[in-house]
Amino acid sequence: MRKLFLASALALFASAAQADDLLGLYAGAGIVRAKMEDVFHTNFAFSNTSWKLYGGFRPLGFPLGVDVDYVDLGSRTAGTFKGLAHANSKAFAAYAVGYLPIPVPDIDVYGKAGLARWQFDGNYSSPSLFSVSENGTDFAWGVGGQVHFLGRFAARLEYEHYNVHEADDVQLYSLGVSYTFL
Repeated sequence: MRKLFLASALALFASAAQADDLLGLYAGAGIVRAKMEDVFHTNFAFSNTSWKLYGGFRPLGFPLGVDVDYVDLGSRTAGTFKGLAHANSKAFAAYAVGYLPIPVPDIDVYGKAGLARWQFDGNYSSPSLFSVSENGTDFAWGVGGQVHFLGRFAARLEYEHYNVHEADDVQLYSLGVSYTFL
């Protein structure tokens, strides 16, 4: 049954790709402004400029696609009312992406929803030694827009949001460039 489903899906995507002569498989990188608040449920927060890698698949002509991200959320050391604390975090996310059908060529507006698999490491170094290393998977969502230029290139501006257990929430603002290679 799975093989039949997989073969049907591949045939559907192949027919869409043949009709448009471009499959819509892309990869890109971006600069991220990651904001994490209330880390360790204290007044410790950090807002870092970091990076992300992303890729995806969008059969051209279809309003749906798939997007995956790897994001370095950054790290910070600071004093809190509980002592000196250090934290760093990263995440991998996978999304289903829905594109709005706007009648402007070379511009996409989209929303995405999926899951983020995050890893969080942190510690207090004074007054007592305490460390935490956690990971988890939570719901993630985002919105964004992109402009296509020079045929296969696109510039993307995006907002993403998800939760991390040891912090209130994670907000990402990113600017990236991608290249469609199939």
